[in-house]
Amino acid sequence: MNRLTYIGLAIALVLIVAAVFAPFIATHDPLEIPQTMVRFAAPSAQHWLGTDSLGRDVFSRIIYGARISLQVGISVTLVSALIGMFIGAIAGFYGGWVDKILSGYLFNVFLAFPGLLLAIAMVAFLGVGLGKLILALCIIGWVGYARVMRGQVLKVREYDFVQAARALGASNMRILFTHILPNAVQPLIVQASLGMAGAVLSEASLSFLGLGIPPPEPSWGTMIFEAQQTGFDTVMRIAPHVLFVPGVAIALTVLAFNFIGDGLREYLDPKQRKR
Repeated sequence: MNRLTYIGLAIALVLIVAAVFAPFIATHDPLEIPQTMVRFAAPSAQHWLGTDSLGRDVFSRIIYGARISLQVGISVTLVSALIGMFIGAIAGFYGGWVDKILSGYLFNVFLAFPGLLLAIAMVAFLGVGLGKLILALCIIGWVGYARVMRGQVLKVREYDFVQAARALGASNMRILFTHILPNAVQPLIVQASLGMAGAVLSEASLSFLGLGIPPPEPSWGTMIFEAQQTGFDTVMRIAPHVLFVPGVAIALTVLAFNFIGDGLREYLDPKQRKR
């Protein structure tokens, strides 16, 4: 794996540690509005990354925001990958009318709409909240995994060892789960790491639009939304940190998982590794 992969792993490790140990790392209560409110205070020894428009500690909110982002990313990736793996494997293994219905119609219905637009519609229908946001992103997120798995199963099912198992009388389920899936799942691992970045970015985008994690929860997207409510010009003049800090956190998280995905693709693909 290349150097960027290790950088991505290091950033991801920092995020995981921050999310798990947030109560011990945070210096203030992320929801507390102090009685002696100091709005848009600059970074100092008391407030390492300054305060926001309500005097809340930005560093503490960033730390707790990592917990929300990783919770959404991991949940959406796991559920979407499992659903997509099952549907894609069924479509690729059985082919024929099953594949036509699943990949020819069902996949295209979800792919016909832009992902963020479909997510906005889903969240608007289900309502705001962490659980509903995860459900909405899972509903639209499984298609990419299903397409990858379908393509892999179509290839692996023609291998000699699969044909030999079929000739020996192995059942379809045994062939699928014992012989095909273990040899088709590698690209799905790469897709999952890239899907983590997409889920984190989608959560931040929806929260910024007011359709994700509702205030006062310390979501990174919500922090940017609350900052721009004051006025972009005003915030950039007196307290640019309330915009830059959550923006940098989102960018680093997305970059980290993209770097990890590229490294896994290089490691799992013998041709890429040789190159």
